[in-house]
Amino acid sequence: MTGLAGNGTRRNGGPAVYGELGAGESRAVSVWSALIILALWWIVTNAGLIRPLFLPSPEAVIAQAVSISTEGYQGSTLFGHTLESLRRVFGAFALACVTAIPLGIGMGVNRLVRGILDPPIEFYRPVPPLAYLPLMIVWFGIGETSKVLLIFLGIFAPLALAARAGVRSSSIEQIHVAYSFGASRWQVLRHVVFKSALPEILTGMRISIGFGWTVLVAAEMVAARSGLGFMVLTAAEFLRTSIVILGIIVIGCIAYAFDLVMRSIERRLVPWKGRV
Repeated sequence: MTGLAGNGTRRNGGPAVYGELGAGESRAVSVWSALIILALWWIVTNAGLIRPLFLPSPEAVIAQAVSISTEGYQGSTLFGHTLESLRRVFGAFALACVTAIPLGIGMGVNRLVRGILDPPIEFYRPVPPLAYLPLMIVWFGIGETSKVLLIFLGIFAPLALAARAGVRSSSIEQIHVAYSFGASRWQVLRHVVFKSALPEILTGMRISIGFGWTVLVAAEMVAARSGLGFMVLTAAEFLRTSIVILGIIVIGCIAYAFDLVMRSIERRLVPWKGRV
């Protein structure tokens, strides 16, 4: 029978051995994919198939990156804009990690906590951040607090729900065995529940940081003076498409680099993921 795992292979006439789903190195394919996209971009722009106003060439974007790195744009260099956005996103991300993960685990193991937190989280989770942005400004002003809180709210809900879902990965047999060996409730939470939930939590962290970058542009609409979202929005007003694309590329590269780091951490911390 041919399953999702593909055709099995037989060794020395023994039973067929099926590999993991999606197993195998894909780095070379990813590099080729990126190179093909860059080549297509270079071809269509240098052949004049698309006007520079809509899609500037890679050379124009690189020239803009050099110019902003050395001379700056809207009062800050590219490094300054990037640093400011990193501070906001990762500040909100750290705040979300220390609040959403314990609360998500609490929702998974305690019906009272779940009953209290489930309605507000599920209520605001699908609401676009732009919808409650005016309230954040009214309540917290136009300073850094409203920006970081807006990003924090974008990260909090998916991370809390991932931690809650992870708790369900703990098997009742493991919990009973731990209790039968005299483990306390805290030890069960730490060594059984948290360990079982860790793969879902790490996946939630990878997904939620993406929400953080998505909300960044909305957050930097609020009287910001620097930041990648601010740079992109300002450039869009003056139809400086090359700066818009530069900002998008920088945000995408940072997010992708963070995801690679998280994947590496995931492989080290939860090597059993997908194998049990």
